[in-house]
Amino acid sequence: MMNFYQKIKNILSFVWETPEKPFYEDLIDDINTTRFVVLDTETTGFDYENDRILCIGAIVLHNNTISVQDGFEIYIEQDHYNKATAHIHGILKDFVLDRPKELEALKQFLFFLGDSIIIAHHTKFDVTMINKALERNGLPELKNRTLDTATLYKKTLIKSYLLEHKDHYTLDDLADKFDISKKDRHTAIGDAYITAIAFLKILKKLREKGEVTWKLLFK
Repeated sequence: MMNFYQKIKNILSFVWETPEKPFYEDLIDDINTTRFVVLDTETTGFDYENDRILCIGAIVLHNNTISVQDGFEIYIEQDHYNKATAHIHGILKDFVLDRPKELEALKQFLFFLGDSIIIAHHTKFDVTMINKALERNGLPELKNRTLDTATLYKKTLIKSYLLEHKDHYTLDDLADKFDISKKDRHTAIGDAYITAIAFLKILKKLREKGEVTWKLLFK
């Protein structure tokens, strides 16, 4: 019987080979019909080595539609806890009683994610935190393609020396720009939902400027 580790290897094997050409040239699927997983993590802090993931929230984006019914949210049991950050994410140490161990949470998340393209806001942080958790549990790091709404948003802006743009745009900036409700801000599933709406708004803006291609999104 195939064990879990072999299953995960099979899921991720499609990107293990180093391509001889830009990877986006191999993405033949239409952008509209591609399965994206928009995710967010709530953590005990911002230290990749010492902090831990409290919760992973993710939403499927497919056919320009947010599939709320396919949402994923899991709180992780842990000994490490930083009460100083609780006022941000609102997750108390005993907030959810039925929480799986980190390894079990990662297994569930990986099966949900599959080979989908990851979307997040400031993707590097979320993916690195997840990769550190995978490393701790003897699992390979994520090989999924990733898109960052913070970077993509800049592609929608008019380039002119007369206009001053920020170096970094927060999720709050995008929510304000696109008039997205921040009711569930700073929850993993809430931030994933805001990011998903922002991504659709960004695609709309980019389409107004011309054809949206994989090269445009990933370059």
